Amino acid sequence: MHPFRAAVEARDAAAIEALLADDVVFTSPVAFKPYPGKAITAAILRAVMRVFEDFRYVREIADAGGRDHAFVFEATVDGKQLTGCDFLHFDDDGKIDDFTVMVRPLSAAQALAARMGEQFERIKAEATAQLAGEASGA
Repeated sequence: MHPFRAAVEARDAAAIEALLADDVVFTSPVAFKPYPGKAITAAILRAVMRVFEDFRYVREIADAGGRDHAFVFEATVDGKQLTGCDFLHFDDDGKIDDFTVMVRPLSAAQALAARMGEQFERIKAEATAQLAGEASGA
């Protein structure tokens, strides 16, 4: 099993974050602009773990070189079942430098957008605190 999948299925936020490159770019299925940086991406992924119910990966697809992976998942948000895919690209150090998520159907994506919107102040606060800790050498 891929280390990313294992970390997500174990709900191990620290292990997930350890797999992110400092310059990772996260592209959300429900936000227009991408989110650059490890701190905000890690905070978003922690929020997703709070929002998704019954999350499970159902398929894993990888290129022969191991730099690109697609992880198909199913979950529920506010009673809406969704199917999605995490598209990951790994840099030369084996860290995720590009993380794009897509989900369907539209009704579930809208439920996800609403729930993640509720989480956004916490996401920003967590990312800001992490950046402040890194800047102080903590």
